[in-house]
Amino acid sequence: MSVPVVGLIGCGHIGQFHSRNIRGAIRSELVPGEYVAVCDRMVERAESFAAITNARVVADDADAVLNTPGLNAVYICTETAEHPALVIEAARRGLHIFCEKPLAKTLGEVRTMVDAVEGAGVVNQVGLVLRYSPVFTVIKALISEPGLGALLTAHLRDDQFLPIRGQYGSSWRGDFERAGGGTLIEHSIHDVDLFRWLFGEITAVRCHTRYTTDKEGIEDVALATFQHEGGHQTTLSSIWHDCDDRPSTRRLEVFFTGGYFATDSDFIGPITVQGRSGSEREIGVEEVWERYQAITGLNDDEMALARRGMYEDYAFLRCVHEGRPAFPDFRTALAAHLVVDSCYRSAQGSCEVAVTQP
Repeated sequence: MSVPVVGLIGCGHIGQFHSRNIRGAIRSELVPGEYVAVCDRMVERAESFAAITNARVVADDADAVLNTPGLNAVYICTETAEHPALVIEAARRGLHIFCEKPLAKTLGEVRTMVDAVEGAGVVNQVGLVLRYSPVFTVIKALISEPGLGALLTAHLRDDQFLPIRGQYGSSWRGDFERAGGGTLIEHSIHDVDLFRWLFGEITAVRCHTRYTTDKEGIEDVALATFQHEGGHQTTLSSIWHDCDDRPSTRRLEVFFTGGYFATDSDFIGPITVQGRSGSEREIGVEEVWERYQAITGLNDDEMALARRGMYEDYAFLRCVHEGRPAFPDFRTALAAHLVVDSCYRSAQGSCEVAVTQP
């Protein structure tokens, strides 16, 4: 076992989220760790992080973090275009890597990154945070129960305001050269990963995209139909709008011949359930938490971290400490990228596109 000695590159919105979680996980004493280095091209943001974390290395250059003595794990929370070079260099140095999604702008870059981390044998995890969602974990268990009959279909609507302002404030998400695309790759790669997890491998896609702003290459609507290997189809509506006071929302509905499940939450519920007979009933938030603990086997201290949204980062640090694989890993992210790439090719060619498995 080794003590995680962590550095963070990128002190923007998502970096702030992970920084808080790293500190919380270490303070919990459920996993040992040191948080020693922070970096951002706006050095004043790095200095602000350091004032809170007591990081001994503060820089506007990623190399300063990667060169920190004793460092063995790094968080990469920069804009998408910068991920590949940072991941490859961190892997070359033998550092364990947590990288935010999407891994890269292009499928070829993602493949190279997977080869780099697997070739280096480092612990690797991607910020596909819905894998740690209590409500979706419980829904996965509910839809796996026998007696529901055939899965008819599922639909997810995912909408948020274009994240170049407000709490996100990331102008780079409006630049194709830095982001690689719009709502589908930048935001709904979460949803694609969720669909694979809940409903099985995606074998073919048909997708339509729209561009209603002046941001070239940044789609603000993506409508996709997924063909799953089980023979069923599901659909996704991914939307970026200008309703700044509307929170980021997801609504999922799942239909079986003998069952219906729905939620308007992507974290804690509640969940609407209906069977072959009887009216709808609700699984409330506290019951979702109880079921989540029973499914995952987390102890009460770990549940306290989960309730604060910190379990994703705790899990990565625990894997670094114990020297075992993390999840979701880069190869899982590659599978989602393959679907997203197929969606873009479908939209461009106005045709159905088969998805090649990794």
